[in-house]
Amino acid sequence: MQRLSAENVTLGYDQRVIAENLSVEIPDHSFTVIVGPNACGKSTLLRALSRMLKPSSGRVLLDGQAIGSMPAKKVAKTLGLLPQSSIAPDGITVSDLVSRGRYPHQGLLRQWSSEDERIVAESMAATGVAELAGRSVDELSGGQRQRVWIAMALAQQTPLLLLDEPTTYLDIQHQIDVLDLCAELHEEQGRTLVAVLHDLNHAARYATHLIAMRGGRVVAEGPPAEIVTAALVEEVFGLRCQIIDDPETGTPLVIPAARQPRVKAPAQAAAAS
Repeated sequence: MQRLSAENVTLGYDQRVIAENLSVEIPDHSFTVIVGPNACGKSTLLRALSRMLKPSSGRVLLDGQAIGSMPAKKVAKTLGLLPQSSIAPDGITVSDLVSRGRYPHQGLLRQWSSEDERIVAESMAATGVAELAGRSVDELSGGQRQRVWIAMALAQQTPLLLLDEPTTYLDIQHQIDVLDLCAELHEEQGRTLVAVLHDLNHAARYATHLIAMRGGRVVAEGPPAEIVTAALVEEVFGLRCQIIDDPETGTPLVIPAARQPRVKAPAQAAAAS
């Protein structure tokens, strides 16, 4: 049994059903990435796995227990979440926000400690926001705020970490920095990561386990090298492409088919000649 799974869940909002009888297992110690077109249910699935969305049927299991029946603090010590959009309290500083990642570890018999201080500092350093520690989160750019939220999730120090579009608002350099950091957490610390990504090439490069969704169902899953094919990309995204080996990593690299050149009107063709 994997630590995190969904069994025959039906998910939706109000009366709108996004997915029915959906089952997934997140391999332990994997870097699992969920991909698919807009509105396919990938972020909805992540919300259910994190207990933010209650299935209307079926169940999500964490360590063999229904996650909805577990104490919130126990879940927070095991599973961390970076949601798609987060709102910080007015006027809060970067260090204070990152420190909130340590709250699940506090209690009557354990108050703030030097270890908490160290973990917060390491989390800010790992995400490149240490120099912003005293700044108000309100003053930061979208990319800076995203890195601060990731630092807070890291400070929580959970064995399972879920990230919904963690590269949103980031330029290409910081996208790679964040994904490299996720890979290090997986490879060096043995954490299980689950991320929703829009960029299929990033997903294929970093994931050890890929889940491809369309229309609220899993179309394919497995190691990227085994499942990313031109046929799969066309089925999931409706995109014609070629798949080549990434020259840097050897992982699948999606090359979209070129747009067909426009046929020139007779007047344009005559003018060009």
